[in-house]
Parts: sequence; structure tokens; C-alpha cells
Amino acid sequence: MSTVAGILNSSLGRKFVMAATGGLLCLFVVGHLVGNLQVFGPPELINAYAHFLQSKPVMIWGARIGLLLVVVLHVVTAVQLSLANKDARPVAYASKVPYGSTWQSRYMLGSGIVVAAFILYHLAHFTALLPGINGVGDFSKLKTVLHGETVADVYGMMILGFQVWWVTLFYLIAQASLFIHLSHGLASLFQTFGLRNHVWWPRIQRFAQGASLALFLGYAVIPIAIYVRVVGADYAGQKTAELKAAALVAAGTPADKAATK
Repeated sequence: MSTVAGILNSSLGRKFVMAATGGLLCLFVVGHLVGNLQVFGPPELINAYAHFLQSKPVMIWGARIGLLLVVVLHVVTAVQLSLANKDARPVAYASKVPYGSTWQSRYMLGSGIVVAAFILYHLAHFTALLPGINGVGDFSKLKTVLHGETVADVYGMMILGFQVWWVTLFYLIAQASLFIHLSHGLASLFQTFGLRNHVWWPRIQRFAQGASLALFLGYAVIPIAIYVRVVGADYAGQKTAELKAAALVAAGTPADKAATK
């Protein structure tokens, strides 16, 4: 415990922790994207993938708790380093744009806040399935049959969720913020671990920008394709009818009676 406390209480230790946790979060972002891109296949593809994860509660909750710990460490060390930098320079720079800084680095705090808000919304949207925030209905009512077993229809949740314009807009803003954050954070990771020199630094910066742009495009294409009805348009009509029927049943109104009105 004393070693951990010593690391977290030193500026260099905090930089290493922030870089390491940032790298782990970046790996998660890549893996999450690979899973989400399955929405471009048949509904059974991503539903089978989601059901596999949900059928392993120890694995999935272990991953969630570990991910939460990584996020907390990343945020805490980032705040600590930011406050330490301000304390070290009580007098502001004469220029509003510090020499040698990139525009991405100047928006790290703002982009991080947007990404954090997006994570909370994303968890409420597709994990907790809170009906009041998706603009459609109760996603917990969306079910499908997979190999003779009734399971959650994750494909239907994504299709209906991203057909709501303000949901799609928020996701795109969040992915743009993630692009800004990663384009600077990835390069900083290499620098923190001593991999910066006059030969490799320009290449590292190009890699960071290219990787973050690829992630942005990969994530952005999903809600856009769904919103413009390139993906899942027919499926959405079927699932919308199911949600309406479920809502009528919950309200105590027979579906056939409501249909005649």
C-alpha cells in the first residue's frame, strides 16, 4: 500500500498511472468498436455476441469493475496533475496559446468531460435500459429468439435507439470529443514512457492522429447508417410495433381495442 501511495503522491508516478490507464481504456475502446460493428451483419450476429457476454456474469462484472477502477484512476490522476500544474504557475501565460501546444491538448479537459458524460448516458441507455432517456420506449421489452432461447434484442435496441435524432447527435459529439482526447492522449502515452525523440516523435503524432481518426469514423458510421435507414429500417418497424404493444399491455389497454381507435 505504501508503494501505491508513493506512486500516486509523486508527479512522475501520476503521469505513469494516467498513461497506463489511458492505454487500457484505448484498448477497451478498440474492442468495444469491434463488437459494435457487428450491427452491420444480420441481427443474430450481434445478439449472439451480446448474449454470450450476458451469460458470463462473473466475467462481465469483473470487467466492469476493473474498467470502473481504471476510469477512476485515470480521472483522479488527470485532475491531480492539472491542479499541480496550475499551482506551479500561479501567474498565467502572457499568450493565451502556450508555445508548442496543439489544439487537441488545449481541449483535453473539455473533451474528457464530454466523454465522461457520454459514458454515463451510454450505460443508462444500453446497459441499465432506462426508458425515459432513449426517446423510444422500454428497451427491456425487446426480445428475440436465438437458438430456441428468448434473449435480449440488442440489435433492435441499437436500431431504434439511433433512429432518434438527438441521441445520434449526442453520440457523434461524444465521438468527436473522443477523437480530440485520443489524438493527444495517445501521443502523450508514448512520451510518458520515454519513447519520444526527434526521429520518432513526428511518426508517433501521425499514428496517434490516424488511430484516433479511424476510431472516430468507426464509431460514427454506426449511428449515421442507422439514422439514415441504411441499416435495419424494416427491422425497426417491426420492433416499434412490439414496443407499442408492450406499452398498451402495461397500461391495461388491449392491443386489438387500441388498434380500432
